[in-house]
Amino acid sequence: MPNFGRLNPMSGLGNMFSKRALVELVKAIGKTVLVGTIAWMVISGQTEQMLALSAEPLHTGWAHMGDLLLTGFLTIVFGLVIIALIDVPYVLWNYADKLKMTREEVRQEAKESDGDPMVKARIRQMQREMAKRRMMSEIPTADVVVTNPTHYAVALKYTEGKMRAPTVVAKGADEVAAKIREIAAEHKVAMLEAPPLARALYRHTDLGDEIPAALYTAVAEVLAYVFQLRTYSTHGGMKPAVPGDIAVPPELDPHNAASGAPGNNGTMQ
Repeated sequence: MPNFGRLNPMSGLGNMFSKRALVELVKAIGKTVLVGTIAWMVISGQTEQMLALSAEPLHTGWAHMGDLLLTGFLTIVFGLVIIALIDVPYVLWNYADKLKMTREEVRQEAKESDGDPMVKARIRQMQREMAKRRMMSEIPTADVVVTNPTHYAVALKYTEGKMRAPTVVAKGADEVAAKIREIAAEHKVAMLEAPPLARALYRHTDLGDEIPAALYTAVAEVLAYVFQLRTYSTHGGMKPAVPGDIAVPPELDPHNAASGAPGNNGTMQ
C-alpha cells in the first residue's frame, strides 16, 4: 500500500534541519574552506613562478610546470589527509553512538533472543500441567501406592520379566499426594501406609526411575504383600498379614537422617 506519510513536506523539512544534517553541513563547509584555503595559499605562493613560465624555453617550462602542479597536488592532498584524520574518528564515534541501545531496546532484544519471560513461564506451567496429567493417568496401572500417610504418596509398578526393578509411575506431596490417593482408591489400587519408605522414595526417585537398590528389600516386602492380597481376593484362603515394620536405611529416610527417629509401622488401607 502507498505510504503517503513519505510525501509529508514537514517530515522532509525536519530531516533537512535535524542535528545530523546541521553537523554534515558544518563539516562540508569546513572541508571546503580548508581545501580552498590551501589551494589559495599554493596558487598565491607560486604566482610569480607561474607567470615566468611563458618566458622559459618549452622543455624547461614543461618541467617547471610539472613541478608546480605536483607541489600543489601534494599540498592539497596533505590538507585532505588532515580532514580525514579529523573526520574519520568522528564518523566512527557517531556510528558507535548510533548502535547504542536504550534500556527498553535492550529488554526488547532480550525478549526477542531469549524469549518473553512471561511466555516462557506460561510454557513451563503448561509443561508441568501436562506432565501432571500424564502422571495421574499412570496411577490406575500401578501395583501399589505407598503413603506417609497424608504428606507423601508414591505409586509403584512392577512387571516381572519386563522390568529390572519396580518403577515410580507417580509421586507427590500434600495436595498432589491426596489426588494420587483419590485416583488410586477409585481404581482399587492397593495403598500401604509406610512413612519411612514413602519419604525415602519421594526424596530419592523421579518419575520413571527404578527404585534405588538400597530400597529393594523394603519394596519387595510391600509387593509381596500386594501380590498375596490379590491372590486372596481372587481365590480366597488365608488373608495375608499387613507388613508390620518396613525398615529403610536411615540415610535414605529424610526424617530419620535428620532426627534419628525410628521408622513407623506399616498399615494397609
